[in-house]
Amino acid sequence: MFNRFFLILLGILFFEQSFGQKVTYYEHIAPIIQSKCAPCHRPGEAGPFSLLSYADVAKRASFIKDVVTSGYMPPWKPDNHYRLFANNRSLTDKEKNTIINWIENDAPEGVDKKRKPSAQPLLAGTQYTRKPDFTLSMKNAFIVKGDNEERFIVFKIPFNMATAKNVEAMEFVCNNKKIVHHANFAIHPVADSIDIESTADYVNLTDDSRTNYDQYLPFKEKMTYYGGWIPGTSFESYPADLGWVMPKRGVILLTIHFAPLAKAEEIKASINFFFKETPVKRIVNVVSLGSGGVGESSIDPYFMIKADSVKKFTLKILTPQDQSLLYVWPHMHLLGKSFKSYAVTPLGDTIRLVSIPSWDFRWQEIYRFKNLIKVPKGSVLTIEGTYDNTRNNPNNPNNPPKMVFSANDMKSTDEMMTMLLVFLTYNEGDEIKVLDH
Repeated sequence: MFNRFFLILLGILFFEQSFGQKVTYYEHIAPIIQSKCAPCHRPGEAGPFSLLSYADVAKRASFIKDVVTSGYMPPWKPDNHYRLFANNRSLTDKEKNTIINWIENDAPEGVDKKRKPSAQPLLAGTQYTRKPDFTLSMKNAFIVKGDNEERFIVFKIPFNMATAKNVEAMEFVCNNKKIVHHANFAIHPVADSIDIESTADYVNLTDDSRTNYDQYLPFKEKMTYYGGWIPGTSFESYPADLGWVMPKRGVILLTIHFAPLAKAEEIKASINFFFKETPVKRIVNVVSLGSGGVGESSIDPYFMIKADSVKKFTLKILTPQDQSLLYVWPHMHLLGKSFKSYAVTPLGDTIRLVSIPSWDFRWQEIYRFKNLIKVPKGSVLTIEGTYDNTRNNPNNPNNPPKMVFSANDMKSTDEMMTMLLVFLTYNEGDEIKVLDH
């Protein structure tokens, strides 16, 4: 009898320790916030306030409960049932319930057993795991006018190193990300015979004549790599022996799309590079499909969205060789309603790439696969984009709606249907290779 009572008592104690455990910030909440929220909510990033300390989080507890309960934050638009990505920022049901339970129980701080409460686990000026080896910056800070007009500015950043470098990772950084809608940067190797210093530091594609851009054409004969940033995007990295080689001399052409501002603001942007000593045995490639890229003229039907219409467009691209995909980056503008991409192999198998059932112009991302995704030669890669150009679309920039098409200057009031692929030439066994990001 005693033994039975003792076992029951142990069971009760175990239950209380396992399921009645008090949820505290340092033990339960901080790991979730640091992983899913702090990469954006920290100084220099797109979030409007920091969430790096207990005080930061506790004073916004009610707000955090609301946005977590509604699913508004953290922003993550892909359908996780279609394809689950390595950089998935969404909260699990368990994580949501843990945060809500903590807030409803007066947000106890608990004891920080690992570090002082004021310490910041993230390095300032980077989202990567270490400080950059090389940073290339705009020559001078740029003043964005406060006249409620969006702008596209191309900044020239020349560089000259002693030797070429093997790239492990890279990222876009700046002191005022809240005014940047997105940024693209192309790394161009330039021969010694071409002057990379005397041309203008930037070209204003919005306010000045586009012919001014011609002075940069000598730099664009070759392109080593192409990257970008949009709110929510972190660094781009390449595991093990994958990557690309940074030329020792060249120019970065950094195109920044600035959001409309009511008040003038200053910005200075940079690209951080992280190098590795080990050789790059497999070169990473990038290609743009759709508007402004490969297959633009093959979008079906012709890419024009009539006023007061909801229209679906399709692009099909034949895969020219066996490929292994690392990342995909879908892109649409304000009329975007849904986006989906998949590949159908010559044997009729469907490879799911990405599905965004409810497009949001404000939250776009470079989506990282957990494993290398093999797309065999002869596969038909398909992109499907649906656009809502009606009065029912609250993001429609035109009232009343008007006909919209794709234009070379890529204003947000025009439209695009684009997807960037970051890929490798396929090697045997790639499909079982886990990507360590």
